Amino acid sequence: MIKIEPPGEGDALRKWRRMRNGTSLWWHVQSRNKKSVTCDLRKLEGQEIVRRLARDAHIVIENFRPGALERWNLGWEELSRANPKLVLVRISGYGQTGPYKERPGFAAIAEAVGGLRYVNGFPDRPPARPNLSLGDTIAALHGVIGALLALHAVQKGGPGQVIDVALYEAVFNCMESLLPEFDAQKYVRERSGSALPGIAPSNLSTRARTATCLSPATPTVSISA
Repeated sequence: MIKIEPPGEGDALRKWRRMRNGTSLWWHVQSRNKKSVTCDLRKLEGQEIVRRLARDAHIVIENFRPGALERWNLGWEELSRANPKLVLVRISGYGQTGPYKERPGFAAIAEAVGGLRYVNGFPDRPPARPNLSLGDTIAALHGVIGALLALHAVQKGGPGQVIDVALYEAVFNCMESLLPEFDAQKYVRERSGSALPGIAPSNLSTRARTATCLSPATPTVSISA
């Protein structure tokens, strides 16, 4: 796998969160088994490098704002002309079409628009943000599913395809029964802390007794359902 990074300091993920020897530990996880190439996509020379790489690729993944690749002469028409069997996975905040397509998209916003933020937290407090970028991970999984299906179609003799993944749609897809409950009964699920309403046992009970240690060697813990 080849990862294209901007010249200079490279991908911003290299400097996020916990570091080791000047590089993010998260980077080591996300970029394992990848070979990095620095390339300025705003220059003709950089664009030609990408086109050459795409000619021999099975999949190209990009997460720029819609229209960016087209401005750099690297849109679907350009890439598929060079490689008719190519699968192009495009991940953005709001998808390649629609009224919000030109807006910048981040997982934090997608989690709110998709409904996750509203139902996360405790009923007596404002919505809470999970301390993980769930929107990014969920969208990536949707991209993988689409890419695998497209590759299967290509292997069966079909043409290349574009996979259009919107962060907010991927989050919304995980909202379980919230939509049919509202559609059928106008029911709005509210925040419920650690409980999952309507399913038991699935809660950390607030009535659980405090664990008591008789001695350091003989701990006794009481747990209630």
